[in-house]
Amino acid sequence: MHFAFNTLMLLGTLQGFIMCGLLFYSSKNKYANQWLGGLILCITLACLNMYLGNLSSLPIPIGFMLNFVPLIIIMPIGPFLYFYVRSVTDPDFRVTQRYRRHFWPVVVDVVPQVTAVIYVVGVVSGVIVNNNRPWALFIDTYNVYSDIPRWLSITIYLFLSYRYLERFNLHKDRLQWMKQFTGAFMGFQAVWLLYLIPYIIPQLTDYVLNAVDWYPVYIPMVVLVYFLGIKGLLMSVREVKATPAPLQSQLIDTAVPLLKKAMEEDQLFLNPSLNLALLSKHTGLPAKTISAVLNQHLNKSFNEFVNNYRIEAFKEKVSDPSFEHLTIMGLALDCGFNSLPTFQRAFKNRMGMSPKEYIKMNDQIRI
Repeated sequence: MHFAFNTLMLLGTLQGFIMCGLLFYSSKNKYANQWLGGLILCITLACLNMYLGNLSSLPIPIGFMLNFVPLIIIMPIGPFLYFYVRSVTDPDFRVTQRYRRHFWPVVVDVVPQVTAVIYVVGVVSGVIVNNNRPWALFIDTYNVYSDIPRWLSITIYLFLSYRYLERFNLHKDRLQWMKQFTGAFMGFQAVWLLYLIPYIIPQLTDYVLNAVDWYPVYIPMVVLVYFLGIKGLLMSVREVKATPAPLQSQLIDTAVPLLKKAMEEDQLFLNPSLNLALLSKHTGLPAKTISAVLNQHLNKSFNEFVNNYRIEAFKEKVSDPSFEHLTIMGLALDCGFNSLPTFQRAFKNRMGMSPKEYIKMNDQIRI
């Protein structure tokens, strides 16, 4: 059984790396596939750690170095899962600066490695006594209880993903895939919880490990690698954009004024976090209706539609002396952009020149 388990971990690791490579370099649904690839990579590294840890013939130097390499990176799985769901449901979704804080809890995963580094450096420098027993005990204990925030993190992001999916009326294939995707993780979380409850009880920890080892958790993880990788890749390859049905003139006459009012009167474009879901909530129009009207009637993507208003606001402020104290970046942020590179790229695509060139052309140099 031990040999079969190790072989399964090795196959899961190899399959995971292959799937990650295919997803990262896929030309279709590239942004969404990168999030799925990152998620699978985290699971794959955990399988690799389990495989290497069970090798009896592992060279001592390599075994020693593994103490300092964080292969159990679980905390980002929740954000990867959530952002993948958002990318599939909203092609215009992009992770801005404020979303990056979702990955800060990764520090939970690297505490054992940081502890090992502190101990080794302390022993070498003579600051710490060469006695690794209390340090190893701390790491072992930490590894047991760190699974609690890891499980909670994935569960919370699963809940957020489920809530987010309720807002969208997806195409049948996408809806089925999202149900399978979240359902697979819900099943895994249930299995993990059943293992975790006795595992974190000090009197039962060793008993659980001796009785079933990590089989109940890691075998489903390998299944997840195969399922998510193959199914996710097939979805990106098979997904073909269907020819949209013509919009009814009554729908256009209703939607366009609401969208223009949201931008021109309510100035929603000044909100750097504006997305399709927020615009849908503000106007009362379904997200799919907004996308259809923008794409078919106005021939614009959601980002193009919003950024055009932001660029026009920038042009107005450039010509207004009361904004002379602001830099290009300050003006861009004041107009709703969330970063300078995003603004520069959108401005050049719209105007055919950089913001700096535009300002020079108008004799309004502010750098």
